[in-house]
Amino acid sequence: MVSPLKTQAEHMTDISANRPRSKALSAPVIFTATIFLSASLLFFVQPLFAKIVLPVIGGAPAVWTTAMLFFQTVLIVGYLYAHLSARYLSTRIQIITHMALWALALMFLPPALPEGWRLDASGSIALQTLGLFALGVGAPFALLSANAPLIQSWYAKSGGPSADDPYFLYGASNLGSLVALLAFPLLAERFFGAGQIALGFSVGFIVLGIGLASSGGMVFSRPNVSRDATTAGTPLSVTTILYWLVLAFVPSSLMLAVTSKISTDVGAVPLVWVIPLALFLLTFVVTFTNRTIFKGHRLTQAAQLATVLALCLFAGVGGVHLGIVEASFLIAAFFLIATWAHRTLYEARPDAANLTIFYVTMSFGGAAGGLFNSILAPLLFIDLVEGIITLLVALLLTFQSMLRLTPAHLARGLGLGAGMGLSLAGIALWLALPSLALPVLMVAGLGVLLLIARKPFNSFAVAAALVTLIPAWLAGPDDRIFADRSFFGLHQVLNRDGARLYSNGTTIHGAQILSEFGKSRPQPTSYYHPAGPMGQVMASDTGLRAERVGIVGLGVGALACYAQDGQDWHFYEIDALVDRVARDPEFFTYLASCTPDAPTHLGDARVVLEDQKDLKFDVLVIDAYSSDAVPVHLTTLEAMALYRDRLTEHGVLVYHISNRYYDIGLPLARSANDLGLSIWRQFQERPASNDPGYRISDVVMVARDPIHVSDLLESGLWQPITSDGGPLWTDDRANPLSILKPGAIFQ
Repeated sequence: MVSPLKTQAEHMTDISANRPRSKALSAPVIFTATIFLSASLLFFVQPLFAKIVLPVIGGAPAVWTTAMLFFQTVLIVGYLYAHLSARYLSTRIQIITHMALWALALMFLPPALPEGWRLDASGSIALQTLGLFALGVGAPFALLSANAPLIQSWYAKSGGPSADDPYFLYGASNLGSLVALLAFPLLAERFFGAGQIALGFSVGFIVLGIGLASSGGMVFSRPNVSRDATTAGTPLSVTTILYWLVLAFVPSSLMLAVTSKISTDVGAVPLVWVIPLALFLLTFVVTFTNRTIFKGHRLTQAAQLATVLALCLFAGVGGVHLGIVEASFLIAAFFLIATWAHRTLYEARPDAANLTIFYVTMSFGGAAGGLFNSILAPLLFIDLVEGIITLLVALLLTFQSMLRLTPAHLARGLGLGAGMGLSLAGIALWLALPSLALPVLMVAGLGVLLLIARKPFNSFAVAAALVTLIPAWLAGPDDRIFADRSFFGLHQVLNRDGARLYSNGTTIHGAQILSEFGKSRPQPTSYYHPAGPMGQVMASDTGLRAERVGIVGLGVGALACYAQDGQDWHFYEIDALVDRVARDPEFFTYLASCTPDAPTHLGDARVVLEDQKDLKFDVLVIDAYSSDAVPVHLTTLEAMALYRDRLTEHGVLVYHISNRYYDIGLPLARSANDLGLSIWRQFQERPASNDPGYRISDVVMVARDPIHVSDLLESGLWQPITSDGGPLWTDDRANPLSILKPGAIFQ
């Protein structure tokens, strides 16, 4: 009703005045909700599609490096599209184009395997993987990738609060990523299958369209701004762009390095990769805002101390091998370094007109970190040195304001430090000094440097860092006789306590007693000792009368020495480096002595076995549960059905499931019950042999009928197990966290 105190014209003036104000107040809510949802969907679709395709493409290195390359490339393409769109298209054309791309992406939902798609083992795995990901999630992922910079660019033209500084929206974007990161393993996988999650993703994508339309509408109705006006901004120098790039590279690379270091030293603790990634995302949330405690000189000082601490832990000064306490310090140091880097990025942000090029540069820096750690480092380095290299870069960045380094200072310092440090390391090695003498050498080296490099101090600081690290790193104890890297981590062969061990991280893949070298038939040891469950199977009548034997997971090949004349043995191994080590008689002699002609089928065992329809095994051993992880696609109902189909009518299936964290027997019992198979378990709580080379193990045995393994059952060591009634693990739905042993994470 019109107030009697106002004219109709005055009332209409009030309405038009209030409308823009109401719109401005709602803009932050709509834009924040939209960018939050977009980031959540982006982080959901990656693990979702990996879960969908894993059973058909396997987990071979070529697959996952290609998948990572795909996601990183599309992310950069999305950011470039946002940048070019904001720079060369009017705002209205941007909105129309982006909504058209959203509508096009709807045609690729829900995410699923293309109908009839099947891996061709004879073709290029990389090209097939790229094609599969492009067809499956390429369009939705590309659209989601572009949203973070594009939505911020729109907000800068919305007239909303802080429109001239829209970077706070990036914090909301990373909060959405963080929520999705935690929600997928903790909630989605627990309660829903992949198909249901894909439908939920599709619903979210449709809701996102409403958010995009609403956000775009708030800009679309405003007077159209010319392209010249929208792109006007402070000119950017190459130095500034490189600075952004390096600041983005350091946290990305360090996150992966910390994950690898903890996995190698402490073990593949469940969800260990989530903690660094979650903290990485959290640093964006707490730094890309004006309201934060993480700023100023104190943050820089904390980052400097954290960098030095992390460098010492990575370099292993004094022979440091991370335990839980040291790992906790490393994670805390990583958080402080990443927080400093991302806050510095925020403070170095350009005006809104250059927002998109800022995010393009950040995406290149983040991708460079992933490329360096995941692809280049395993090719270039034997040890996990990428963390040290990244921390040296971080050290220079954090101390830059104090040191005021120039390229000349850096070059002189590197020359002095490398020369002096290597000299001291050489002296330590030549004299075979104990590690306790290394600090004396380091102090002496610093004293010499102080005399040589008093001026400029800048060069001396760089040299001092190197001369402190190099001797301790190179002259430390090393009892390895072989070390190399692969996609799956650091592989080492070493002699210890009268045995030769083969390790990957904290997992011992196998061992051979040194006194057994030179024998025509060395005795299997460790988990494969004759007194152990697998040794019992292989030495039983069932194992002796087998005509064909298959071993999934080669290790050092210890089981090979149970082979009998006339038997046909086949090994399956996903990591070519494992096969290389196992077949070299300089390292281990099981294969060379007992089955020199047995083939190793390289690749994901499930994918390879799927194509070997003519092979039928009397004994098939699944020994692929390494590094305390669960290769889910080798454990599902469909996987067990495949193994059953690869057995002869009287064949026996054996799973080696020794694991600190997961009770893998639970899903196996459910699958066996569903498939009508008989299943037994031998879980040893105490050694069955006094042989020091013996290790207790946990093994499951499956057969079509108890009569087929009656000779083994007579021992009384194998106990029948029944399903606990829990949900079946299928390719569509499996939840590893549901089978965690009580207190497993704290073991």
